[in-house]
Amino acid sequence: MDITIRLAQQPEADALLGRSPLAALTGMLLDQQVPMEWAFSGPWTIARRLGADDLDAHAIAAHDPDAFAALLSQKPAVHRYPGSMAKRIQQLCAYLVEHYDGDAAAVWADAATGQELLERLKALPGFGEQKAQIFLALLGKRYGVRPKGWREAAGGYGPANIHRSAADITGPESLAKVRAYKQEMKAAAKAKGPA
Repeated sequence: MDITIRLAQQPEADALLGRSPLAALTGMLLDQQVPMEWAFSGPWTIARRLGADDLDAHAIAAHDPDAFAALLSQKPAVHRYPGSMAKRIQQLCAYLVEHYDGDAAAVWADAATGQELLERLKALPGFGEQKAQIFLALLGKRYGVRPKGWREAAGGYGPANIHRSAADITGPESLAKVRAYKQEMKAAAKAKGPA
């Protein structure tokens, strides 16, 4: 895997996302309650702090939890909630070690259908329906992972030529469009009020 990605808007961080399936999954995991670029630059920051060129699921899963949380908490912090995200990343890596021998790409490598892949993604710690659909759309649109029915399984994130999520970012202009869409959705939800 060596794909041109522009999610972090930083060349080194984007290069890691383009070559490392685990970095891509970790960036998606971090993509909540922080700007997308911050989330997707997180894997590169973690790798640098670990003194590595890539992320290793076995090493992260086996890392001392307190030391790993401290690593994510160093300034600048990897996330707004570095302690809880450190725990989630270690849970994700432990799951990958247990179910896929630590190989993140194995999650999607042999998925026959988009629905099968969606179910595998939803089984990952920290991946609910929406996050799994966005990552499925990201795999299809940016990484060329396109099992039969992937767009349908990705739901509203699957169609081409939209700007709704990380899956649709190809540079600063599309990032701005995705941000505008998210702000519209938040404003609409706020106007609607509690259910």
